Amino acid sequence: MTQSIMVVDDESSIRASLKDWLQDEGYSVKLAESGEECLAFFQGEDEAAVDAVLLDIWLPKIDGIEVLKQLKAMRPHLPVIMISGHANIDTAVEATKHGAYHFVEKPFAAEALLVTLANALRTSRLEAENVQLRSTMQRNQHQILGESETFRQLLEQVERVAAADAWVLIHGENGTGKESVAHMIHDKSNRAQGPFVEVNCAAIPEELIESELFGHEKGSFTGATAKKIGKFDQANGGSLFLDEIADMSLKTQAKILRVLQEQRFERVGGNTTISVDVRVIAASNKRLEDEMANGTFREDLYYRLNVLQLDVPPLRSRKGDVAVMVPYFLRYFAEGYGHKARKINPDALEILEQYQWPGNVRELKNIVERMVIMGSGQTISVKDIPPAIMQAVGGGGHSSGGGMTGIDLELPYKEAKDAFERAYIRAQLEKNNGNISRTAEAIRLERSNLHKKIKQLNIETPS
Repeated sequence: MTQSIMVVDDESSIRASLKDWLQDEGYSVKLAESGEECLAFFQGEDEAAVDAVLLDIWLPKIDGIEVLKQLKAMRPHLPVIMISGHANIDTAVEATKHGAYHFVEKPFAAEALLVTLANALRTSRLEAENVQLRSTMQRNQHQILGESETFRQLLEQVERVAAADAWVLIHGENGTGKESVAHMIHDKSNRAQGPFVEVNCAAIPEELIESELFGHEKGSFTGATAKKIGKFDQANGGSLFLDEIADMSLKTQAKILRVLQEQRFERVGGNTTISVDVRVIAASNKRLEDEMANGTFREDLYYRLNVLQLDVPPLRSRKGDVAVMVPYFLRYFAEGYGHKARKINPDALEILEQYQWPGNVRELKNIVERMVIMGSGQTISVKDIPPAIMQAVGGGGHSSGGGMTGIDLELPYKEAKDAFERAYIRAQLEKNNGNISRTAEAIRLERSNLHKKIKQLNIETPS
């Protein structure tokens, strides 16, 4: 594929010479005689067509250093080679500080300049390959594992959802792997070759989220020193993952709704309509039905997003999957930290299987990473398991009194059973802030039956 170089110089003879040299080497060439012309090009829709820039420092009106700053704000990985006949060391240092790849003085030899340019393009390509490698590693990080019947049902649903091109709403507790499910949907869809762009709606301040999603034009607000491409634009032809969407303000929800309906938008401070082709995958650890009832989530947005819905089950309901995940995470972190692969002995694995994992897969992953870092020897044993987990499971199921709920094992069966149910239901209610419907769904029990159990066992619901 032919690479394109932009030459920015106010001297027509320099532009002509560089164009001839570059075209002789097989490059396509774009010319600009001022910083303004260069920046205008990069603020247009064809800005990605340029692979590198040869930029004169001494330009009328906007000088090369200022152009460099703005180019790097718009295209951080774009290689820019500065050229000048009247520069000094301080100027060269300043250009390098602002991201210039190299500094070449006039008059320059064509061969030396072409070698510098080839090296700059090679470095840029290697950086792009590193980005792709990191993306691949990130996808491995989002590997979903399991063999339980609950997990197999989830995979079947993901396959069906991925084959469609409708919007998806994913629900699940914190740490269950909603982001990993979103990655899997994208990877198995006909958009797999397109971008997968993530937005954590809870982490972006309300005053910035519009700019983050839709982008902004230079000068549209204080601090907008260059044009910014928004997440919707970045996700064009691929998937946009809106995580924790329930934490968006009602104002932003209204703007999102319009984009979903029309598949077009304007950047903040702009008046050009941009059309996109984006599949939205949204996720929340909150029940949006409850949020609608509370007046914090728009019904029209909910029904627009909720074309296809997936519920990611908590780890405690995926019996047997911990035994599948632990060896995988042991290998994953051993490779990441340069350790030899470790195994886990049966007693230690049994304790991890008994633990209820309130933080779900994320908590399991963090615990395994900690054991890889802090553990000694090539086998993870009971002594490597964090004390909090040991205490929660009553010593890993080997204690003669207490078990994971502290129940007296000397009690008659009926009393022990009631004690267990009471402790279990109380813990689940506390976890779900006393919400009966959410608790019933989490423990796979009919709401009416849960009410009966609460009354029968004389359980006080959390206020």
